[in-house]
Amino acid sequence: MERQVAKPALLKHDILQARRGNRRAVKDKLTQLGVSFGGIMVFVALLLIFFYLLYVINPIFASASVTPKARIAMPASPSPVLLLGSDEQRQQLYRVLHNGTVDFVSAVNQQVRHQSLPMPAGTKITSAARSMPSQQAFAFGFNNGQVLLANIDFVVTYPNNQRLITPAIRYPLSEPTMQLAPAGQAVNQLAFAYRQQQMSFIYMDDAQHWHLVRMAGEQNLLTEEVEWQTSRQSLPDTPNKVSQQLLTPDQQQALLLSGNKLFVYDIQDANNVSLQQVVALERANANVTEVELLAGASSVLVVYSDGVVAQYFQVNGDNGRRYQYIRQFAKLGHIDDLASEFYRRSFATVSDGGQLTLLYTTSERELLSQQLPLNNVQAAAFSPRADGLVVATADSLQLFDVTNAHPEVSWSALWQKVWYEGYPQPDYVWQSTSGTDDFEAKFSLTPLAFGTLKAALYAMLFATPIALAGAIYTAYFMSGKVRAVVKPTIEIMEALPTVILGFLAGLWLAPLVESHLPGLLMLLIFEPIGVLLVAYAWSKSPAVVKQWLPENYQELLLIPVVCFVGWLCFHLSPAVELWLFDGDSRLFITQTLGLGFDQRNALVVGIAMGFAVIPTIFSIAEDAIFSVPRHLSNGSLALGATPWQTLTRVVLLTASPGIFSAVMMGLGRAVGETMIVLMATGNTAIMNWSMFEGMRTLAANIAVEMPESAIGSSHYRVLFLAAFVLFLFTFVFNTIAEVVRQRLRERYSSL
Repeated sequence: MERQVAKPALLKHDILQARRGNRRAVKDKLTQLGVSFGGIMVFVALLLIFFYLLYVINPIFASASVTPKARIAMPASPSPVLLLGSDEQRQQLYRVLHNGTVDFVSAVNQQVRHQSLPMPAGTKITSAARSMPSQQAFAFGFNNGQVLLANIDFVVTYPNNQRLITPAIRYPLSEPTMQLAPAGQAVNQLAFAYRQQQMSFIYMDDAQHWHLVRMAGEQNLLTEEVEWQTSRQSLPDTPNKVSQQLLTPDQQQALLLSGNKLFVYDIQDANNVSLQQVVALERANANVTEVELLAGASSVLVVYSDGVVAQYFQVNGDNGRRYQYIRQFAKLGHIDDLASEFYRRSFATVSDGGQLTLLYTTSERELLSQQLPLNNVQAAAFSPRADGLVVATADSLQLFDVTNAHPEVSWSALWQKVWYEGYPQPDYVWQSTSGTDDFEAKFSLTPLAFGTLKAALYAMLFATPIALAGAIYTAYFMSGKVRAVVKPTIEIMEALPTVILGFLAGLWLAPLVESHLPGLLMLLIFEPIGVLLVAYAWSKSPAVVKQWLPENYQELLLIPVVCFVGWLCFHLSPAVELWLFDGDSRLFITQTLGLGFDQRNALVVGIAMGFAVIPTIFSIAEDAIFSVPRHLSNGSLALGATPWQTLTRVVLLTASPGIFSAVMMGLGRAVGETMIVLMATGNTAIMNWSMFEGMRTLAANIAVEMPESAIGSSHYRVLFLAAFVLFLFTFVFNTIAEVVRQRLRERYSSL
């Protein structure tokens, strides 16, 4: 009877157990699926970030493109083209011929309008000149000594809410013409430059003498008219035969091309003109055919008969600033014309029956080489926004759309030394913005990557010994009661906002380090010495003394020691500075040692960022050491090994995968840190390992410059490239950490 009752009860129990097992299996399966799904989504998120960065970065390495837009038939003219261009919208084209004819052409309806210049009666044009492309100005010299100065202007109106662009000729002077040379003397081989309230002209007279005419304007406050003061000076030591003449837009230099030599005159002071330099432009089996000023007017482009274009600009040397050969672009064919952009250092050459080549000087990048349907090319010019190219042939004006958004970016410009205008030698430079249109953006990522590694190095040098030593002592030697307080306290430090650390480092720590530098250096030396001496003295103390402090709390004895040694070092800092450095350690570093010194430097960053990294390394390393099975250490001690031998030969080896992971996690944290390096350094993009100088990191640079960058610009996309490099840094460090951790685990898993 009992068996019959027990059997259903047992069956019911088995059913309940089976149901519980099924529910547990379902929960385990759901948990497994959830964890797997979460891991997959993390991987997908990383891939999305990776590909989005590539999507934003890719356009900066794209080649340029040129497509035909309009072709307007023009009457043939035997006179060559002096000036060519368009308005910003590329709706109105213009050409100015050497015979004084000005043609305005609509690219929309292809209407042609001729406009005459107010030529002096009974005169003949003896010379013609044009300004830099950005000014769209031209001048004509006449045989009676007069000169006509004008520029092309575009008036924008909105009748019936429709934009209407009307081309016009504007005369900077109150009158179209002015007397430049004495009456009856012709103005030959004219060159000019003008800006607000100052104009300069150079010309050659009938006696083959070169003259400089400088006009300085001053506005009359009563009449609001500009009154001009004119000064004249002859150019000394001029060559006999000049094929081309130029004036720089800043009106400081005159350039005369004679054969394969370029004569450079200093005309900054119109009353003291001197020959500054004769630049030898010779090349084997080639002659100079043309020289042009590049945008910014700091570089001279020299065109050779063999299809080579060389760049020269002034470099500081022992004899002052002198023009020097910098770089060249070869295999361009027989060049019919060269056109430079208004503001960027791009230029185009048209050669060999329509072969168009787009190049950028600084990045040394060939952006495009394309055969266009062009014959008998007379001139070429960029539109103001560099999104169009106007080409004049013998019987037409042709307009091309140009897509060339990021010519200044190339792998060499990003990672190699580049020789920029005004620099004494090639260098790594990051300088993305300036206040003038003539500025050339400099996007070298090398100093930013260097600064990132430098900041991480100094932070790790400070944090790693402290964090690992603290982790070892806390996990292996410290009593359980003290460890229960110390470990959570240090882990809570990781939640401290880094902006607070950066704020304290920039406003408190940096001035403190500068004013007590000897004290800080003494602290780094005497703090560990003081700790070791006190520990040694305590170990030799009699038992009566040791009873004052329970054995479980002996490490607390070091707190007053650390505080006292720190106070003493900073208290003695002024006296030591006066004794060793004559009262000014910063002056000693800068003048005696020849090192730079910034208040916010790598030493400050190392200390501040070290405090941010210490909790990360400490927590992971302490867990790894504490998790070593006790039977391993107990067995080692039972076999006669000392605690130190057990620690170094058993515990640390077993915990080495976790310790290495802790260090690499700390390194990854230091590499990606933003706010501390942003607030505790001068953010100077320099490459110097000195602890007394600052740096600029990739993360800080992105944080500073991303808000001010224009979306889609080269600056914007290069910042995304910097983020991609930072992404790769952390990926590489984490990958190395995982590979090494796995190998260490396999090696010491048998312990």
